[in-house]
Amino acid sequence: MAAISRSRRPLALAAAVAVALGAGALAVTSASAAEAPLKDYELSWGIKQSYRSYVTGMAAGSFTPAGGATQAADNGAFTFAGGTGTYDSDTRAVRLGFAGSLKIASKLHGFDLTLSDVRFDSGAAEITADVTSGGTTQDDVPLADVTVTRTMTGMETRLTKEAATVLGSASYEGAAGDPLTVVQKTPPTQSPSPTGSPSSSTSPSPTTSSSPKPTGSASSTASPSASQTTSPSASASETGTATQGDIADGTLGWGVKQSFRTYVVDGPAKGRITASGGATQASGNGDFTFTEATGTYDTDADTLKAAFKGAVNFKGHEANGSYGLDLTLSGLTVELDGGTGELTADVESLGRTSDDVVLAHLTADSSDLKAEDDVISLDDVTAELTKAGAQAFGGFYTEGTVLDPVDLSVALSDDAQLPDGNGDGGSGNGSGTGGSGDSGTTSGTTGGGGTTGSTTGGVTGALASTGSDVPTGALGAAAAVTVAAGAGVVIAVRRRRQA
Repeated sequence: MAAISRSRRPLALAAAVAVALGAGALAVTSASAAEAPLKDYELSWGIKQSYRSYVTGMAAGSFTPAGGATQAADNGAFTFAGGTGTYDSDTRAVRLGFAGSLKIASKLHGFDLTLSDVRFDSGAAEITADVTSGGTTQDDVPLADVTVTRTMTGMETRLTKEAATVLGSASYEGAAGDPLTVVQKTPPTQSPSPTGSPSSSTSPSPTTSSSPKPTGSASSTASPSASQTTSPSASASETGTATQGDIADGTLGWGVKQSFRTYVVDGPAKGRITASGGATQASGNGDFTFTEATGTYDTDADTLKAAFKGAVNFKGHEANGSYGLDLTLSGLTVELDGGTGELTADVESLGRTSDDVVLAHLTADSSDLKAEDDVISLDDVTAELTKAGAQAFGGFYTEGTVLDPVDLSVALSDDAQLPDGNGDGGSGNGSGTGGSGDSGTTSGTTGGGGTTGSTTGGVTGALASTGSDVPTGALGAAAAVTVAAGAGVVIAVRRRRQA
């Protein structure tokens, strides 16, 4: 096997791999040799399940293994066979190269790349491959860091910065990949170890001073604040506010999904976001505000139903005047009962419309609806993708995927003052967010990585991600809104505004 040209990082944990290999797996030609040849190994790795779903789903693309590589049924993981290499008895490192290649292509989303010469190095604790794209090949590109284990089965992987570039999504850097397994195809019968060869009975265990290689930044799940409590509802006699009636005005603040906004404006979609019809978008590619709420409330029953004006259009992947991504959300409605409820919207994608799609389950920090100065306000209401929404959007995301949180303020009288100074029922001025109101807003960048406007720079490569681990590109009609869901950690619900 050709020597690996990249500099390798040592990892003491690789010593444990000697035990997994066993005596019969090491065919040495000399008792004094530092390296023993290995053969007949297989490497199984799926890269990332959500990436495979994207390629064969919304991208309408394909995986084509060849030359000894295969793919499991039902769009499963990939296996590269014919693994040969060496075991270094000094460093206890296993280095293997595998036959076969994997072509990943989508005409619809405009990517075509091939992975070949896949290699695993337990000492460096990584997977590498040669990557060919656009007629150019990069050798030994590190795709994932590996937490090496004694058995070399089901090892955790963490995608690298280079993998993020190859796959076209900066958010992949540090994201968990699929588990990795490296095994001998036909394990030999165990026999006494040749002199000087490590065996399962003599090979050292990992040293106590070593620890698994860092696998990237750990994700965390926020938990509700300990200060969250349920406050008793104010009675009409205490506040002078009617306990039920019609909503006079209101605003809804919601970003859909921050990573999706970034993808549309700053990513390969090279698109734009336009708010219209009473909706606005905050500057810096920020959240959206929908206005002129109508509906009903009942603070005794803790129920509320409010519909909001305004629409938001996401457009990108332009080619010859046509767009692969053209998604509009309008007619947003929030319904709450005892602190939980749902967010619905009319969804139009590539000319096809579905009305009253239940996009998200909503959970507020309290079951109590309390009016203060004739205004009911709820901040950071958790929004999670519903089962019905996942089915309506092509089944690409699973139930429970977290969207951006929702902020809600409704006025119960014509002279009530909504937060941020926008009072007077029916004003339609939103909640002070930036943008150009009814004329629409074209968003800029977030994080300063691109340029303001509809054409941007961004990550190059095969695709872009709408979340920590879900990529997307031009969207099909039914599946379009799944990109809005993205992926991420649960956002803790803050206490709603106080007077």
